[in-house]
Amino acid sequence: MRKRIVAFGEVMMRLQVPGHALLSQANTLQYSFSGTGVNVASAMTKLGHDGFLVTKLPDNPLGDSAVVSLQHLGIERDFISRGGKYLGMYFLENGFGQRASRVTYSNRLESSFNTASLSDYDLGLIAEKADIIHFCGITLAMADNVRESMKVLARKVKEKGGTVCFDCNYRPSLWEGGYAAAKPHYEEMLSLADIVMMNEKDAMYILGMKSKSPHRDGQLRELVPEVAKKYNIRSIAGTHRSINSDTTHTLRGYLYKGQTFHFSDNLSFSVYDRIGSGDAYTSGILHGELTGFSPEKTVLFAAVSGMLACTVVGDTPLATEMEILSAMEGKMEDIMR
Repeated sequence: MRKRIVAFGEVMMRLQVPGHALLSQANTLQYSFSGTGVNVASAMTKLGHDGFLVTKLPDNPLGDSAVVSLQHLGIERDFISRGGKYLGMYFLENGFGQRASRVTYSNRLESSFNTASLSDYDLGLIAEKADIIHFCGITLAMADNVRESMKVLARKVKEKGGTVCFDCNYRPSLWEGGYAAAKPHYEEMLSLADIVMMNEKDAMYILGMKSKSPHRDGQLRELVPEVAKKYNIRSIAGTHRSINSDTTHTLRGYLYKGQTFHFSDNLSFSVYDRIGSGDAYTSGILHGELTGFSPEKTVLFAAVSGMLACTVVGDTPLATEMEILSAMEGKMEDIMR
């Protein structure tokens, strides 16, 4: 069933160093536009829904270029506000072998989105249209005005009967004051959320919860039900990822729903571009919930969606429902003709 998915978030310019060179070695950069909200809204359009983005872009050629990119991804522009001069940027250096990829942010706090206020958005219209609204912990970290917009919009959507999805996505570099500063804002968003993306580390480090288990699987099984009960959350999902000695990755997804854990298979795969795979997983969970998949099918669908996102360049997931279902059934072909 086709639904309206609204994501609240910043559009960023991704400046990628070609190949596997370091930024200090490069003399050219490849640019594109991305962000968690962009990724989720676009991925949901590929899965057959209507994707909207609530954001503010500069009123200049840079903002115009971003709008064109968003439209190319199938994202509706109804809730895009214009004004200001700046767009947040990040520089990406691709890792290789044992060297991890590296992201360096620039100009975020001065961006049009991060200086926007409540009056820049038609919150009533957004709440009326949203079947699901998606928020991210990265956005929560940015500024008081952005946090206010998130919380007010989440409440309005819930009042209208919509579903609120919150991805914890804690980034240490963005929180001055660390976990202690983040905790009250996370607790407020969790209390508003119906679907949450998190794992045991979020429960322990952000929320300060304790576990008796020394292992992450035991910590997950102990703490996630406590989080769901405390904050009255319908579904909680996340992943465990590990990097193997041959540089392939192994991913296992989980979904806690109806007081029961559901796990995907362990998926091992090579990685071409990892950024955005978490957003693909989130989109898979949302699609499964909206489509009425069983929890077992939903978590495997999400995990395969995350895997496929690692096989294409760029942040934005591009797989369709048919492609994901085919991969779930093992119908991966060398060449599709």
